[in-house]
Amino acid sequence: MHDVCLAFFWHQHQPYYPDDVAGENPMPWVRLHGTKDYWGMAMLLAETPEMRATVNLVPSLLVQIQAYTDRGHEDRHLRLSHLPPDGLEEDDLEYLLDNFFMAHAEQMIRPFPRYHELYQKRGFGIDTAAKATRRFSKRDLLDLQCWSNLAWFHPLAFERDKDLAEFRNKGSRWTQDEKEWLLARQLELLAEIVPLHRKLHDRGQIELTTTPFYHPILPLLWDKRLAQRAMPEVALPRALASYPDDVQRQIDDAVEYHRRLFGKPPCGMWPSEGSVCQGIIPAIAKAGIQWIATDEEILSCSTNGWVSRDSNGYLRNPEMLYRPWRIEEAGRSLQIIFRDHAMSDQIGFHYQRFAAHHAVDDFIGRLEAIGGATSGNAGHRPTLVSIVLDGENCWEYYPNSGVDFLRGLYRRVVSHPHITPVRVCDYLEKYPAADKLSNLFPGSWIQHNFGIWIGHAECNRAWDLLDQARSHLERAAEERRAPAERIEEARRELLIAEGSDWFWWFGDSHTSAQDRLFDRLFRKHLQNVYTLLGDEPHGELARPITQGFGLRQYSQPTGLLNVKVDGRRTYFEWLNAGQYACQGSRGAMSMAAGEGLIQSLFFGFESARLAIRLDARAGPFRERLGAIDALRLAFYSPEGYELRVANLSGKRPSGSLLFRGKPVPGAAVEVAADLVFEAAIPLENLNVATEDPIQFFIELHAGRLVAERVPTEGTIETAVPGEDYEMIMWQA
Repeated sequence: MHDVCLAFFWHQHQPYYPDDVAGENPMPWVRLHGTKDYWGMAMLLAETPEMRATVNLVPSLLVQIQAYTDRGHEDRHLRLSHLPPDGLEEDDLEYLLDNFFMAHAEQMIRPFPRYHELYQKRGFGIDTAAKATRRFSKRDLLDLQCWSNLAWFHPLAFERDKDLAEFRNKGSRWTQDEKEWLLARQLELLAEIVPLHRKLHDRGQIELTTTPFYHPILPLLWDKRLAQRAMPEVALPRALASYPDDVQRQIDDAVEYHRRLFGKPPCGMWPSEGSVCQGIIPAIAKAGIQWIATDEEILSCSTNGWVSRDSNGYLRNPEMLYRPWRIEEAGRSLQIIFRDHAMSDQIGFHYQRFAAHHAVDDFIGRLEAIGGATSGNAGHRPTLVSIVLDGENCWEYYPNSGVDFLRGLYRRVVSHPHITPVRVCDYLEKYPAADKLSNLFPGSWIQHNFGIWIGHAECNRAWDLLDQARSHLERAAEERRAPAERIEEARRELLIAEGSDWFWWFGDSHTSAQDRLFDRLFRKHLQNVYTLLGDEPHGELARPITQGFGLRQYSQPTGLLNVKVDGRRTYFEWLNAGQYACQGSRGAMSMAAGEGLIQSLFFGFESARLAIRLDARAGPFRERLGAIDALRLAFYSPEGYELRVANLSGKRPSGSLLFRGKPVPGAAVEVAADLVFEAAIPLENLNVATEDPIQFFIELHAGRLVAERVPTEGTIETAVPGEDYEMIMWQA
């Protein structure tokens, strides 16, 4: 095989959550991801000194970390974590029960018996927080305050800190003083993040890069019409003004902040969401940036498909992806590398379901295959494989926060005779780009377009509101209607509102339990522009942008069902079922490469059975599932049960109900797959009774790979109906 240089590029990012005008911060994610992922990812690199990588630290993240560690700032989650249980007011209690379980249940709650006990007591999908408060004692609340923070410590912290490990092993019945010790330890770890990265950078193990300050989509600030290149029919906002000054300001501020914090300016940059276009090249180069990175699909579009993947995922002209390129505009030039989309996604979305050693074997095997595919055409330069993804979001879905996988992978890489880990800057210094792109296609890492951030009515309204606030600010600055320092504060609020994350949650591509809060924060930053200038905010900013709020993406059953399990699409059989519509997922780099196989999940109860139905997208279920080997319906509650179905594309699928891997004796399960998939499981075989919780998810398996999960994260949660179920539902 040809020698491979492996360039890991970890993107560490959070939007700017605090409302500095009101002096509040409603989101805990900087602090929680800080003690888990930002600290932990650096420590994993530190324990393998031969490993090399590039870490992208977004300024909006770093500013918030320093606000916690240097200025004593808090978020609401932290403030309520400090309060003794008998000091919590009614609103505080409901906040705790709605927000202190915000973690991936399978990997971050279920492994810890006391946290899982509290999670089950909460009864998500069954009771509101207000109703659930009656079930929680003061002891429960104090334990919950501890676990909601403890679960967000990185596993290496427990390996290195005996006292912290003993604290976790105690598991429950902590005192108020012990809780305060934990929260102080949390902030100590947070304070180690910047010095740790500086140390790794100074000793040459990592390269530190930056992103435009508040993580905006630079091409859309430059020219919103660029969205039409990849989406000719896209609906654009009414206001189409360009903001070249804001483009330069977001870049310059990032570079200067990075220089002050780490002692030297960055050489590289990850443009927010990998979003690039030809027009922004001079602004980036002018700031001293020497190289940028984006997705392989941008290279494909920029070369008119010359470098692209076929229908089986194999690359055409692979040696041209695995090398740097040069781009030029208006006398300025940059080098650019392109991430291997498939390899990056394996880590981001798939290896979490592999055993760690199998995932490492698979990744190394793929690298060796790339080395083999490029051996005849790469020339003297080693093959450069760029792996770019979020450095925080995927690990909460891995067992042990991904430690076993990353540890094993780093050790295999540094010992491999033909794979060398590199910092991007070192590779480019030794092997600068020799090929030039004539024009850089405008797009992002997601489907080489900007569809997540523009085009939907909600996104477009947000852009128009931002434009109104910006025009108001420019008039005030021109007329000098406010002191210079107030003008600057107002401009900062506007730059914050340009961040990509607010637009990420508008529209129907992505949703989360915090949609309402993201909407409010975006509008609050724009309101602050007016307030800081001494003016009344625009009235439209009082009205939510997002039209469809809701914590759940599914409805609950409204009555008993009467299902004939035959795989036919019979409307009245499922009229009273709960329904989950499969759509977007969570996370700043969630998979958005295309729609899945499953369109809808229906669920409900007959008098003695749990019934499930799946509808395929764009065709009969049996025909669409040709590449799927098996279906797995796994239960968190009742714990240990799962339904496994094989031969989905055949005429007679077979279903087996298992308990802890062994068949349930006498289980009378029915399954069928034709136009739709249907299954019915006797409740007595699940060992559940009236009002017992039911929590489940479904996976489609193709070989060792989990091809799809429904829901994408979390579970469907409901409860076994009682005798008066239909009367209660009818009255509701």
